[in-house]
Amino acid sequence: MQIIADLQLHSKYSRAVSQKMDLFEIGFWASKKGIQLVATGDWTHPLWFRHINDNLKETSPGIYALKKKPENQKNDVHYFLSTEISSIYSQGGKVRRVHNLIFSPSIATCEKIIKKLQSEGANLMADGRPIVGISSKDLLEMVLEIDENVLFIPAHAWTPWFSLFGSKSGFDSIEECFGPENAKHIYAIETGLSSDPIMNWQIKELENRSIISFSDAHSGPKLGREATVFIPQGSNPQFSISDLTYNDIAAAIRQDVGSKLKIGYTIEFFPEEGKYHWSGHRVCNIRYNALEVKEKGETCPVCHKPLTIGVENRVLDLSYTLLKQDDLLFLKNKSDLTFVYDKEKKRKPFVSLIPLIEILTELNNGSPVKGFRAYEDIVSTFGTEFDILMKKSYEEIETRSGDQLKKAIEIVRNRKVFVDPGYDGVFGVVKIFDGEKTHEENSKATNETQQSLF
Repeated sequence: MQIIADLQLHSKYSRAVSQKMDLFEIGFWASKKGIQLVATGDWTHPLWFRHINDNLKETSPGIYALKKKPENQKNDVHYFLSTEISSIYSQGGKVRRVHNLIFSPSIATCEKIIKKLQSEGANLMADGRPIVGISSKDLLEMVLEIDENVLFIPAHAWTPWFSLFGSKSGFDSIEECFGPENAKHIYAIETGLSSDPIMNWQIKELENRSIISFSDAHSGPKLGREATVFIPQGSNPQFSISDLTYNDIAAAIRQDVGSKLKIGYTIEFFPEEGKYHWSGHRVCNIRYNALEVKEKGETCPVCHKPLTIGVENRVLDLSYTLLKQDDLLFLKNKSDLTFVYDKEKKRKPFVSLIPLIEILTELNNGSPVKGFRAYEDIVSTFGTEFDILMKKSYEEIETRSGDQLKKAIEIVRNRKVFVDPGYDGVFGVVKIFDGEKTHEENSKATNETQQSLF
């Protein structure tokens, strides 16, 4: 039994989010994707909180389901009380902008946190991801004082503008952000789309913390583009979703001894596809890799304003070691899916995927309409998205949908995709059948660049 979880997304009450994003839409898409546990998102927003209370029932402590399962939802989906808060404040002579996830064990705890935020002057009606003038340190202390079982996790930890380690407004360490006395309460960081676990394994203070990944979806189709997979630990092979509680997820993330579950692996974007992987200035069409930043500087040569320093450079700046290809293991399972491990297998492995809609769009000559039609057809008759991407045999895929899709899935499972990295808010381009550099070639070039800079 494995539980695929996507615990970061937004409702229709957040800015730049599809107005379809209610609990039914979230459940509908989670079912299509093969996600068993999904975030409610945005529970600090009064109208969304009412929607949660009106439509969800608690099935076990801290785990919820729709009171009435819609007919178009094939698979059971459970919900988890997760929200994201934007802290904007001054610290150390610099304006800080940090997004943090708050996992709540109960509706009652949510209500207490909402009441406390309102007493501090937070305008919770303004956005599903509210902006507060409370520092990350004070926010952490506030929620733990309300309920010590809350989990507090830095979101998309490397993006330049709104994150713990962000080049524009973040910090150089967890202790600097939260204080030495509070760092022990940060059990995990969320990678964001522009970094993968390898990059995070190079950071000293993340050695003993969990590395988790979620989609941060703003629409149904984006669910599951990153996810974390929980599996039974020890003598619990028969553990099922009906047994799941909030504390089981929290204990797995904290890596508690004797927990029923543990993190099995994460599902990742190829980080080059993230919109902040490289550095640059999109307005001036300037894009630099790590070596070019060091050689040419951090100022845009066109407008002479500061470049947006991307995740690759930021990770390099804070790394205590450099992981080369020889430091990694690439192991395949029986479905030919490649799992990436560190050589000592001390860290949880990961797989890198391209969303099925993107694959089918490429196979349909770049037509989003045809790609979406093909997606609807295959997931409604053949299996969930994750089943198709990770489990179905090549023979089954070829028999159902032809040789081209079989070849595409094979390329993805073997990490042989082509990449053109994103920068300064521009998503990167990942292709299967055409392009200039494969992901492995790009990774090799990155390693060579980092070695020369480290």
